[in-house]
Amino acid sequence: MYKIISLIKIIFINIVFLIATMDRDNIIDYFNEYSGLKPNILDRELEVPTDSKFIISLFGPRRAGKTFYFFQLEKTLEKPFYLNFEDSRLYSIKANEIRDIIRIYIENFGAEPRNIMFDEIQNVAGWESIVRELYDVKKYGIFITGSSSKLMSSEIATQLRGRSLSYLMLPFSFREFLTAKKIMPGKYHTKDDEAKLRKLLSEYLEFGGFPEVVLNEDKIKILKEYSELALFRDFIERHKAKNMGLARYLHETMIQNFSKEASIRSFFEKAKSSGIKISNNTVYDYIDKLRDTSLFFFINRYSKKPHLRASWPKKIYIADTGLSKTQRFSEDKGRLLENAVFLEFLRRKNANPLLDIYYFSEHDVEIDFLLKSADKVIQLVQVTYELTDKNYRREVMHLIKVSKEVKCRNLLILTWNDERIIQESGATVKAMPLWKWLLTKEPPERLLAKVF
Repeated sequence: MYKIISLIKIIFINIVFLIATMDRDNIIDYFNEYSGLKPNILDRELEVPTDSKFIISLFGPRRAGKTFYFFQLEKTLEKPFYLNFEDSRLYSIKANEIRDIIRIYIENFGAEPRNIMFDEIQNVAGWESIVRELYDVKKYGIFITGSSSKLMSSEIATQLRGRSLSYLMLPFSFREFLTAKKIMPGKYHTKDDEAKLRKLLSEYLEFGGFPEVVLNEDKIKILKEYSELALFRDFIERHKAKNMGLARYLHETMIQNFSKEASIRSFFEKAKSSGIKISNNTVYDYIDKLRDTSLFFFINRYSKKPHLRASWPKKIYIADTGLSKTQRFSEDKGRLLENAVFLEFLRRKNANPLLDIYYFSEHDVEIDFLLKSADKVIQLVQVTYELTDKNYRREVMHLIKVSKEVKCRNLLILTWNDERIIQESGATVKAMPLWKWLLTKEPPERLLAKVF
Protein backbone atom coordinates (compact mmCIF):
# COMPACT_ATOMS: atom_id res chain seq x y z
CA MET A 1 0.00 0.00 0.00
CA TYR A 2 2.85 2.36 0.92
CA LYS A 3 4.57 1.64 -2.39
CA ILE A 4 1.37 2.40 -4.32
CA ILE A 5 0.93 5.72 -2.49
CA SER A 6 4.58 6.61 -3.11
CA LEU A 7 4.22 5.74 -6.79
CA ILE A 8 1.12 7.92 -7.06
CA LYS A 9 3.00 10.80 -5.42
CA ILE A 10 5.90 10.42 -7.86
CA ILE A 11 3.54 10.34 -10.83
CA PHE A 12 1.70 13.40 -9.50
CA ILE A 13 4.97 15.32 -8.95
CA ASN A 14 6.15 14.41 -12.45
CA ILE A 15 2.84 15.56 -13.97
CA VAL A 16 3.05 18.87 -12.10
CA PHE A 17 6.66 19.27 -13.17
CA LEU A 18 5.78 18.39 -16.78
CA ILE A 19 2.95 20.94 -16.81
CA ALA A 20 5.24 23.60 -15.31
CA THR A 21 7.92 22.72 -17.88
CA MET A 22 5.40 22.94 -20.72
CA ASP A 23 4.23 26.34 -19.46
CA ARG A 24 7.81 27.51 -19.21
CA ASP A 25 8.58 26.23 -22.70
CA ASN A 26 5.52 28.05 -24.05
CA ILE A 27 6.67 31.29 -22.46
CA ILE A 28 10.19 30.92 -23.85
CA ASP A 29 8.69 30.09 -27.24
CA TYR A 30 6.61 33.25 -26.99
CA PHE A 31 9.70 35.35 -26.20
CA ASN A 32 11.68 33.83 -29.08
CA GLU A 33 8.89 34.50 -31.54
CA TYR A 34 8.26 38.10 -30.50
CA SER A 35 11.93 39.01 -30.24
CA GLY A 36 12.33 38.23 -33.95
CA LEU A 37 9.10 39.91 -34.99
CA LYS A 38 9.65 43.01 -37.10
CA PRO A 39 6.27 43.91 -38.60
CA ASN A 40 5.75 46.66 -41.13
CA ILE A 41 3.98 49.39 -39.22
CA LEU A 42 2.49 52.72 -40.09
CA ASP A 43 3.52 55.23 -37.46
CA ARG A 44 0.46 56.65 -35.73
CA GLU A 45 -0.02 60.30 -34.80
CA LEU A 46 -0.81 59.63 -31.15
CA GLU A 47 1.94 60.93 -28.88
CA VAL A 48 2.45 59.52 -25.40
CA PRO A 49 5.33 60.30 -23.02
CA THR A 50 8.03 57.62 -23.03
CA ASP A 51 9.82 58.80 -19.90
CA SER A 52 6.85 59.50 -17.64
CA LYS A 53 6.80 58.71 -13.94
CA PHE A 54 3.20 57.55 -14.43
CA ILE A 55 1.76 54.35 -15.85
CA ILE A 56 0.73 55.01 -19.46
CA SER A 57 -2.67 53.50 -20.19
CA LEU A 58 -3.80 53.10 -23.80
CA PHE A 59 -7.42 52.06 -24.40
CA GLY A 60 -9.70 51.76 -27.39
CA PRO A 61 -11.69 49.31 -29.50
CA ARG A 62 -10.27 46.04 -30.73
CA ARG A 63 -8.32 46.17 -33.99
CA ALA A 64 -7.76 49.91 -33.76
CA GLY A 65 -3.99 49.38 -33.82
CA LYS A 66 -2.95 49.36 -30.15
CA THR A 67 -0.61 46.36 -30.54
CA PHE A 68 1.14 47.87 -33.55
CA TYR A 69 1.40 51.15 -31.68
CA PHE A 70 3.30 49.25 -28.99
CA PHE A 71 5.68 48.04 -31.71
CA GLN A 72 6.09 51.69 -32.70
CA LEU A 73 6.84 52.64 -29.09
CA GLU A 74 9.31 49.78 -28.69
CA LYS A 75 11.66 51.47 -31.14
CA THR A 76 12.00 54.44 -28.77
CA LEU A 77 12.12 52.60 -25.42
CA GLU A 78 15.14 51.33 -23.54
CA LYS A 79 15.10 47.54 -22.93
CA PRO A 80 11.39 46.97 -23.68
CA PHE A 81 9.59 43.87 -22.36
CA TYR A 82 6.35 43.04 -24.18
CA LEU A 83 3.57 40.65 -23.12
CA ASN A 84 0.51 40.20 -25.33
CA PHE A 85 -2.26 38.66 -23.23
CA GLU A 86 -4.27 37.88 -26.36
CA ASP A 87 -1.60 35.29 -27.26
CA SER A 88 -2.83 31.75 -26.50
CA ARG A 89 0.43 30.95 -24.69
CA LEU A 90 -0.29 33.70 -22.16
CA TYR A 91 -4.07 33.64 -22.11
CA SER A 92 -4.35 31.63 -18.87
CA ILE A 93 -1.64 33.57 -17.01
CA LYS A 94 -2.58 34.76 -13.54
CA ALA A 95 -1.55 38.14 -12.14
CA ASN A 96 0.74 36.63 -9.51
CA GLU A 97 2.67 34.74 -12.23
CA ILE A 98 3.77 37.83 -14.12
CA ARG A 99 6.82 38.38 -11.90
CA ASP A 100 7.92 34.80 -12.66
CA ILE A 101 7.56 35.46 -16.38
CA ILE A 102 9.83 38.50 -16.05
CA ARG A 103 12.39 36.31 -14.23
CA ILE A 104 12.19 33.67 -17.00
CA TYR A 105 12.96 36.42 -19.48
CA ILE A 106 15.95 37.63 -17.45
CA GLU A 107 17.24 34.06 -17.04
CA ASN A 108 17.03 33.24 -20.75
CA PHE A 109 17.97 36.56 -22.33
CA GLY A 110 20.31 38.01 -19.70
CA ALA A 111 18.77 41.47 -19.69
CA GLU A 112 16.50 43.00 -17.08
CA PRO A 113 13.68 45.00 -18.66
CA ARG A 114 13.60 48.76 -18.26
CA ASN A 115 10.16 49.31 -19.79
CA ILE A 116 7.29 46.83 -19.41
CA MET A 117 4.46 46.70 -21.94
CA PHE A 118 1.27 44.78 -21.15
CA ASP A 119 -1.06 44.39 -24.14
CA GLU A 120 -4.80 43.67 -23.55
CA ILE A 121 -4.21 43.63 -19.80
CA GLN A 122 -7.93 43.26 -19.03
CA ASN A 123 -7.59 39.53 -19.87
CA VAL A 124 -5.62 39.01 -16.64
CA ALA A 125 -7.82 38.75 -13.56
CA GLY A 126 -6.58 41.03 -10.80
CA TRP A 127 -4.17 42.85 -13.13
CA GLU A 128 -4.48 46.06 -11.11
CA SER A 129 -2.59 44.67 -8.13
CA ILE A 130 0.47 43.45 -10.05
CA VAL A 131 0.67 46.66 -12.11
CA ARG A 132 0.58 48.70 -8.89
CA GLU A 133 3.29 46.50 -7.33
CA LEU A 134 5.59 46.79 -10.36
CA TYR A 135 5.03 50.53 -10.43
CA ASP A 136 5.76 50.90 -6.71
CA VAL A 137 9.23 49.29 -6.95
CA LYS A 138 10.25 52.22 -9.23
CA LYS A 139 12.31 50.00 -11.54
CA TYR A 140 10.22 50.10 -14.69
CA GLY A 141 8.41 52.33 -17.08
CA ILE A 142 4.98 50.72 -17.46
CA PHE A 143 2.68 50.82 -20.49
CA ILE A 144 -0.66 49.00 -20.66
CA THR A 145 -3.37 48.63 -23.29
CA GLY A 146 -6.91 47.31 -23.16
CA SER A 147 -10.05 46.98 -25.27
CA SER A 148 -12.13 48.26 -22.42
CA SER A 149 -13.36 51.70 -21.52
CA LYS A 150 -12.59 50.76 -17.91
CA LEU A 151 -9.06 51.88 -18.80
CA MET A 152 -10.35 55.40 -19.33
CA SER A 153 -8.89 57.95 -16.96
CA SER A 154 -12.14 58.22 -15.01
CA GLU A 155 -12.17 54.50 -14.30
CA ILE A 156 -8.50 53.62 -14.06
CA ALA A 157 -7.84 56.38 -11.54
CA THR A 158 -9.78 54.25 -9.07
CA GLN A 159 -7.90 51.09 -9.99
CA LEU A 160 -4.41 52.58 -10.00
CA ARG A 161 -5.04 55.38 -7.50
CA GLY A 162 -3.67 58.34 -9.40
CA ARG A 163 -0.66 56.51 -10.82
CA SER A 164 -1.66 56.59 -14.50
CA LEU A 165 -2.16 58.78 -17.57
CA SER A 166 -4.76 57.51 -20.06
CA TYR A 167 -4.87 57.92 -23.86
CA LEU A 168 -7.50 56.84 -26.35
CA MET A 169 -6.47 55.07 -29.57
CA LEU A 170 -9.11 55.02 -32.29
CA PRO A 171 -8.88 53.62 -35.83
CA PHE A 172 -7.05 55.71 -38.42
CA SER A 173 -7.80 59.42 -38.58
CA PHE A 174 -8.37 60.80 -42.08
CA ARG A 175 -4.75 61.97 -42.10
CA GLU A 176 -3.53 58.48 -41.19
CA PHE A 177 -5.95 56.97 -43.72
CA LEU A 178 -4.34 59.05 -46.47
CA THR A 179 -0.86 58.06 -45.31
CA ALA A 180 -1.88 54.39 -45.42
CA LYS A 181 -3.03 55.01 -49.00
CA LYS A 182 0.43 56.50 -49.68
CA ILE A 183 -1.02 59.98 -50.16
CA MET A 184 0.72 62.82 -48.35
CA PRO A 185 -1.83 64.76 -46.24
CA GLY A 186 -1.75 68.47 -46.95
CA LYS A 187 -0.36 68.15 -50.48
CA TYR A 188 -3.29 69.66 -52.33
CA HIS A 189 -2.91 72.63 -54.67
CA THR A 190 -5.65 72.48 -57.31
CA LYS A 191 -9.40 71.93 -57.52
CA ASP A 192 -8.66 68.49 -58.99
CA ASP A 193 -6.63 67.64 -55.87
CA GLU A 194 -9.54 68.73 -53.70
CA ALA A 195 -11.94 66.56 -55.71
CA LYS A 196 -9.67 63.55 -55.18
CA LEU A 197 -9.58 64.26 -51.43
CA ARG A 198 -13.40 64.40 -51.31
CA LYS A 199 -13.53 61.05 -53.11
CA LEU A 200 -11.14 59.56 -50.56
CA LEU A 201 -13.14 61.11 -47.73
CA SER A 202 -16.27 59.38 -49.08
CA GLU A 203 -14.45 56.04 -48.85
CA TYR A 204 -13.17 56.87 -45.37
CA LEU A 205 -16.65 57.75 -44.09
CA GLU A 206 -18.24 54.73 -45.76
CA PHE A 207 -15.81 52.04 -44.58
CA GLY A 208 -14.04 53.73 -41.68
CA GLY A 209 -10.45 53.67 -40.53
CA PHE A 210 -9.79 50.26 -38.99
CA PRO A 211 -6.28 49.50 -40.33
CA GLU A 212 -7.10 46.02 -41.68
CA VAL A 213 -10.25 47.35 -43.35
CA VAL A 214 -8.35 50.20 -45.02
CA LEU A 215 -5.64 47.88 -46.32
CA ASN A 216 -7.84 44.97 -47.50
CA GLU A 217 -10.62 44.43 -50.02
CA ASP A 218 -13.09 42.36 -47.94
CA LYS A 219 -14.14 45.42 -46.00
CA ILE A 220 -17.74 44.53 -45.12
CA LYS A 221 -16.80 41.01 -44.03
CA ILE A 222 -14.03 42.32 -41.75
CA LEU A 223 -16.30 44.99 -40.25
CA LYS A 224 -18.99 42.40 -39.54
CA GLU A 225 -16.47 40.15 -37.80
CA TYR A 226 -15.19 43.07 -35.70
CA SER A 227 -18.73 43.92 -34.63
CA GLU A 228 -19.49 40.31 -33.66
CA LEU A 229 -16.16 39.92 -31.85
CA ALA A 230 -16.80 42.99 -29.72
CA LEU A 231 -20.32 41.81 -28.90
CA PHE A 232 -19.41 38.29 -27.86
CA ARG A 233 -15.84 38.63 -26.55
CA ASP A 234 -15.93 42.06 -24.93
CA PHE A 235 -19.51 42.08 -23.72
CA ILE A 236 -21.26 38.70 -23.49
CA GLU A 237 -18.22 36.64 -22.40
CA ARG A 238 -16.46 39.26 -20.29
CA HIS A 239 -19.59 40.31 -18.40
CA LYS A 240 -21.34 36.91 -18.51
CA ALA A 241 -24.45 38.47 -20.01
CA LYS A 242 -27.38 36.07 -19.75
CA ASN A 243 -29.96 37.78 -21.96
CA MET A 244 -28.45 37.18 -25.39
CA GLY A 245 -31.47 38.60 -27.20
CA LEU A 246 -31.26 41.90 -25.33
CA ALA A 247 -27.48 42.07 -25.75
CA ARG A 248 -27.69 41.70 -29.53
CA TYR A 249 -30.69 44.01 -29.81
CA LEU A 250 -28.97 46.85 -27.93
CA HIS A 251 -25.70 46.33 -29.80
CA GLU A 252 -27.40 46.54 -33.19
CA THR A 253 -29.75 49.35 -32.20
CA MET A 254 -26.95 51.58 -30.91
CA ILE A 255 -25.03 51.10 -34.16
CA GLN A 256 -28.15 51.97 -36.16
CA ASN A 257 -28.74 55.11 -34.06
CA PHE A 258 -25.25 56.61 -34.26
CA SER A 259 -25.18 60.43 -34.17
CA LYS A 260 -28.65 60.45 -32.63
CA GLU A 261 -30.09 61.32 -29.25
CA ALA A 262 -31.42 58.36 -27.26
CA SER A 263 -32.77 57.56 -23.81
CA ILE A 264 -32.89 54.49 -21.58
CA ARG A 265 -36.68 54.64 -21.76
CA SER A 266 -36.69 54.56 -25.57
CA PHE A 267 -34.35 51.55 -25.58
CA PHE A 268 -36.53 49.80 -23.01
CA GLU A 269 -39.80 50.43 -24.83
CA LYS A 270 -38.46 49.38 -28.23
CA ALA A 271 -36.89 46.22 -26.80
CA LYS A 272 -40.11 45.37 -25.00
CA SER A 273 -42.20 45.95 -28.14
CA SER A 274 -39.86 43.51 -29.91
CA GLY A 275 -40.92 40.80 -27.48
CA ILE A 276 -37.81 40.85 -25.28
CA LYS A 277 -38.61 40.35 -21.60
CA ILE A 278 -36.54 42.80 -19.61
CA SER A 279 -36.52 45.40 -16.86
CA ASN A 280 -35.48 49.02 -17.10
CA ASN A 281 -32.52 48.35 -14.79
CA THR A 282 -31.30 45.52 -17.04
CA VAL A 283 -31.31 47.83 -20.06
CA TYR A 284 -29.31 50.43 -18.14
CA ASP A 285 -26.82 47.78 -16.96
CA TYR A 286 -26.36 46.30 -20.45
CA ILE A 287 -25.88 49.70 -22.08
CA ASP A 288 -23.20 50.53 -19.52
CA LYS A 289 -21.45 47.23 -20.26
CA LEU A 290 -21.73 47.72 -24.02
CA ARG A 291 -20.07 51.11 -23.56
CA ASP A 292 -17.21 49.20 -21.91
CA THR A 293 -16.38 47.61 -25.29
CA SER A 294 -15.09 51.04 -26.45
CA LEU A 295 -17.26 50.74 -29.57
CA PHE A 296 -19.82 53.21 -28.26
CA PHE A 297 -19.53 56.69 -26.82
CA PHE A 298 -22.20 58.84 -25.20
CA ILE A 299 -22.02 62.60 -24.82
CA ASN A 300 -24.06 64.62 -22.37
CA ARG A 301 -26.46 67.43 -23.09
CA TYR A 302 -24.93 70.73 -21.98
CA SER A 303 -26.27 72.29 -18.82
CA LYS A 304 -24.79 74.37 -16.04
CA LYS A 305 -26.38 71.92 -13.59
CA PRO A 306 -24.26 68.77 -13.05
CA HIS A 307 -27.20 66.43 -12.44
CA LEU A 308 -28.81 67.47 -15.74
CA ARG A 309 -25.55 66.92 -17.63
CA ALA A 310 -25.31 63.40 -16.23
CA SER A 311 -28.93 62.44 -16.93
CA TRP A 312 -30.40 60.90 -20.06
CA PRO A 313 -31.04 61.45 -22.94
CA LYS A 314 -27.56 61.39 -24.45
CA LYS A 315 -26.18 61.26 -27.99
CA ILE A 316 -24.63 58.03 -29.27
CA TYR A 317 -21.52 57.83 -31.42
CA ILE A 318 -19.61 54.78 -32.66
CA ALA A 319 -15.84 54.26 -32.64
CA ASP A 320 -15.66 53.98 -36.43
CA THR A 321 -18.10 55.08 -39.12
CA GLY A 322 -17.48 51.84 -41.02
CA LEU A 323 -19.27 49.89 -38.28
CA SER A 324 -22.52 51.49 -39.42
CA LYS A 325 -22.26 49.46 -42.64
CA THR A 326 -23.09 46.34 -40.62
CA GLN A 327 -26.51 47.74 -39.59
CA ARG A 328 -27.25 50.65 -41.93
CA PHE A 329 -30.53 50.61 -43.84
CA SER A 330 -30.21 54.01 -45.50
CA GLU A 331 -27.48 56.43 -46.47
CA ASP A 332 -27.24 59.49 -44.26
CA LYS A 333 -24.08 61.40 -45.07
CA GLY A 334 -24.88 64.10 -42.53
CA ARG A 335 -24.75 61.58 -39.66
CA LEU A 336 -21.53 60.07 -41.02
CA LEU A 337 -19.95 63.52 -41.13
CA GLU A 338 -21.10 64.25 -37.59
CA ASN A 339 -19.71 60.97 -36.22
CA ALA A 340 -16.36 61.61 -37.93
CA VAL A 341 -16.21 65.08 -36.35
CA PHE A 342 -16.90 63.62 -32.91
CA LEU A 343 -14.09 61.06 -33.29
CA GLU A 344 -11.69 63.81 -34.30
CA PHE A 345 -12.60 65.75 -31.17
CA LEU A 346 -11.83 62.63 -29.12
CA ARG A 347 -8.38 62.42 -30.74
CA ARG A 348 -7.74 66.07 -29.92
CA LYS A 349 -8.80 65.41 -26.34
CA ASN A 350 -5.65 63.25 -25.94
CA ALA A 351 -3.60 66.44 -26.26
CA ASN A 352 -6.05 68.54 -24.25
CA PRO A 353 -7.48 66.42 -21.40
CA LEU A 354 -9.50 69.41 -20.15
CA LEU A 355 -11.55 69.37 -23.36
CA ASP A 356 -15.16 68.38 -22.70
CA ILE A 357 -17.57 67.55 -25.52
CA TYR A 358 -21.30 68.24 -25.18
CA TYR A 359 -24.30 68.79 -27.40
CA PHE A 360 -26.86 71.54 -26.82
CA SER A 361 -30.61 70.92 -26.95
CA GLU A 362 -33.05 73.30 -25.33
CA HIS A 363 -36.33 74.90 -26.42
CA ASP A 364 -36.06 73.52 -29.98
CA VAL A 365 -32.57 74.94 -30.38
CA GLU A 366 -29.92 72.32 -31.15
CA ILE A 367 -26.17 72.52 -31.56
CA ASP A 368 -24.23 69.41 -32.54
CA PHE A 369 -21.12 70.12 -30.46
CA LEU A 370 -20.34 72.49 -27.62
CA LEU A 371 -16.69 72.33 -26.62
CA LYS A 372 -15.64 73.37 -23.17
CA SER A 373 -12.15 73.63 -21.71
CA ALA A 374 -11.95 74.08 -17.94
CA ASP A 375 -14.67 76.62 -17.15
CA LYS A 376 -14.89 78.21 -20.60
CA VAL A 377 -16.92 77.32 -23.70
CA ILE A 378 -14.33 77.54 -26.49
CA GLN A 379 -16.25 76.54 -29.62
CA LEU A 380 -19.71 75.80 -31.01
CA VAL A 381 -19.90 73.49 -34.01
CA GLN A 382 -22.67 72.50 -36.40
CA VAL A 383 -22.26 69.65 -38.90
CA THR A 384 -24.39 69.48 -42.04
CA TYR A 385 -23.83 67.95 -45.46
CA GLU A 386 -24.72 71.23 -47.15
CA LEU A 387 -25.77 74.69 -46.07
CA THR A 388 -28.93 75.77 -47.91
CA ASP A 389 -31.64 78.38 -47.60
CA LYS A 390 -33.85 75.67 -46.11
CA ASN A 391 -31.57 74.79 -43.20
CA TYR A 392 -29.86 78.19 -42.80
CA ARG A 393 -31.92 79.13 -39.75
CA ARG A 394 -31.33 75.83 -38.00
CA GLU A 395 -27.58 75.75 -38.64
CA VAL A 396 -26.57 79.41 -38.52
CA MET A 397 -29.13 81.17 -36.35
CA HIS A 398 -29.08 78.45 -33.69
CA LEU A 399 -25.31 78.86 -33.45
CA ILE A 400 -25.65 82.60 -32.98
CA LYS A 401 -28.41 82.29 -30.40
CA VAL A 402 -26.49 79.81 -28.25
CA SER A 403 -23.24 81.75 -28.67
CA LYS A 404 -24.83 84.73 -26.91
CA GLU A 405 -26.09 82.52 -24.10
CA VAL A 406 -22.77 80.78 -23.41
CA LYS A 407 -20.59 83.78 -24.40
CA CYS A 408 -18.61 82.06 -27.14
CA ARG A 409 -17.69 83.80 -30.41
CA ASN A 410 -15.88 80.85 -32.04
CA LEU A 411 -18.60 79.50 -34.36
CA LEU A 412 -17.97 76.81 -36.97
CA ILE A 413 -20.11 74.94 -39.49
CA LEU A 414 -18.55 71.84 -41.09
CA THR A 415 -19.97 70.86 -44.47
CA TRP A 416 -19.11 68.62 -47.40
CA ASN A 417 -17.72 71.38 -49.59
CA ASP A 418 -19.00 74.80 -48.49
CA GLU A 419 -16.37 77.36 -47.51
CA ARG A 420 -17.25 80.93 -46.61
CA ILE A 421 -17.42 83.51 -43.84
CA ILE A 422 -20.95 84.39 -42.74
CA GLN A 423 -21.66 87.73 -41.07
CA GLU A 424 -25.02 87.62 -39.33
CA SER A 425 -26.62 89.52 -36.41
CA GLY A 426 -23.26 90.89 -35.28
CA ALA A 427 -21.66 87.42 -35.24
CA THR A 428 -19.10 85.76 -37.49
CA VAL A 429 -19.62 82.13 -38.53
CA LYS A 430 -17.02 80.18 -40.47
CA ALA A 431 -18.19 77.44 -42.86
CA MET A 432 -15.48 74.93 -43.74
CA PRO A 433 -15.26 71.69 -45.76
CA LEU A 434 -14.87 68.62 -43.57
CA TRP A 435 -11.88 67.28 -45.53
CA LYS A 436 -9.93 70.47 -44.90
CA TRP A 437 -10.83 70.55 -41.19
CA LEU A 438 -9.83 66.88 -40.74
CA LEU A 439 -6.42 67.66 -42.20
CA THR A 440 -5.93 70.47 -39.68
CA LYS A 441 -4.25 69.25 -36.51
CA GLU A 442 -4.64 72.43 -34.52
CA PRO A 443 -7.02 72.34 -31.54
CA PRO A 444 -10.07 74.68 -31.48
CA GLU A 445 -8.50 77.26 -29.20
CA ARG A 446 -5.64 77.83 -31.67
CA LEU A 447 -8.00 78.07 -34.61
CA LEU A 448 -9.80 80.91 -32.84
CA ALA A 449 -7.17 83.41 -33.92
CA LYS A 450 -7.55 82.33 -37.56
CA VAL A 451 -11.32 82.65 -37.57
CA PHE A 452 -11.38 86.29 -36.49
